[in-house]
Amino acid sequence: MIYRDTVKPEWVDYNGHLRDAFYMLIYSLATDAFMDRIGLDDAGRRARARTLYTLEAHIGYLREIKEGAAVRVEVRVIAHDKKRVHLYMEMFEGDEGNEGEPVSACEQMMLHIDSSGAPKSASFDEDIAARIAAEPRVAAKDARYAGRVIGLPARASTAAPA
Repeated sequence: MIYRDTVKPEWVDYNGHLRDAFYMLIYSLATDAFMDRIGLDDAGRRARARTLYTLEAHIGYLREIKEGAAVRVEVRVIAHDKKRVHLYMEMFEGDEGNEGEPVSACEQMMLHIDSSGAPKSASFDEDIAARIAAEPRVAAKDARYAGRVIGLPARASTAAPA
């Protein structure tokens, strides 16, 4: 577990469910916790003039979650290279040890940035790269909600009127 929170009243929509934007907020906060764990916490980002930017994120909304629900996020690394890390996250309702099915899943591609001037990509420092390599892993084939493409099947789609 890397992050836990409770669904706040201001996060709930007109249907009584967690609003879609707040799923991303929770995942963003989980990403911050991941950054803290690999040495890119606030002090580390300032000292190194390095950070992570999100290049792309995909969220799957699997089951509704309501106000007051305790949620937790598990984060695993699918892959990384010298400048990027591909994260896979699942959000669960309830306490650790009560796995069940996730209520949501998210994958993100993060880019390491040199923020000492105009932002530009940079290779991870060796110690950060080693911490990423030591993080819990998941094979892409086992990240059951990752790698999905959005779209209608060709036979089901119809062109919008001009």
